[in-house]
Amino acid sequence: MALGLKIILFIVLLLIVGLGSAIWIGSAVWNRSTSQLVDRLTRTSRGETETVFSFKELDGLPAPVERYFSLVLKEGQPLIRLVRLVQTGEFRIGKSDDVWRRLEATQHFSTGSTGFVWEARIQMAPLMTVRIRDAYIDGHGSMQGKLLSLATVIDEHGKAELNAGALQRYLAEAVWFPTALLPSQGVQWSEIDDSTALATLTDFDNTVSLEFRFDETGQITGVYTPGRYREVDGRYELTPWAGYFRRYEERDGMRIPVEGNVEWQLPDGSLPYWKGRIVEIEYDFKR
Repeated sequence: MALGLKIILFIVLLLIVGLGSAIWIGSAVWNRSTSQLVDRLTRTSRGETETVFSFKELDGLPAPVERYFSLVLKEGQPLIRLVRLVQTGEFRIGKSDDVWRRLEATQHFSTGSTGFVWEARIQMAPLMTVRIRDAYIDGHGSMQGKLLSLATVIDEHGKAELNAGALQRYLAEAVWFPTALLPSQGVQWSEIDDSTALATLTDFDNTVSLEFRFDETGQITGVYTPGRYREVDGRYELTPWAGYFRRYEERDGMRIPVEGNVEWQLPDGSLPYWKGRIVEIEYDFKR
């Protein structure tokens, strides 16, 4: 083998090893940052009194909301403090004709401090993964994303629009830990009609609302808001947004939906961007 070719191969090998080392270091830094956020989330807790659910709490609630809690909870159900879940599914970045990409995510919730940390891997191409972290802690939303754990593709924080959008997400996803939707946990319910009710939640300086939609059995089938902030060309615009839930199963004495999808509702049609299912969920209860 010619000396020149050997030198070229050696340089290529060094570049591959260097890139691999950089990715390994970047992944370690990313994982450490995620763990630190989860520690902040789970350590923070406010004053708590009730530790179990009672049907007495349903007095005066809108009819569809009462049906829902009567279906998914049992008398004496321990109230949830922390949640850890694993999702698999698909995610679409961009326009409605963009391809769906495989997604795996782990998410932590805290009800005592009203927050979450969602960390996902999106497979953009073979050997090319984007890692996304979406969080809401102490009233502040944030979103970070890195290609191969190295190159920053998104870094948003410190914006009121992001805070509101993140809290709306928490409220919508509370169907996976339903005791967080109880009035004793800060959610105010008002009736719209026999199959729809408005839920309002205040946390720090953020107050958000979502319409919850119920079927005749009491299951929540979807959520909707005419205005959730969506980032468009560097600006946030209020945009109709909806989520849909299905396939209820029992977990730790509660009934929760394990499949769903979400979408933006644009003037020229819907833009679905996440669809997935819960493959694992763990609860830590108040004591």
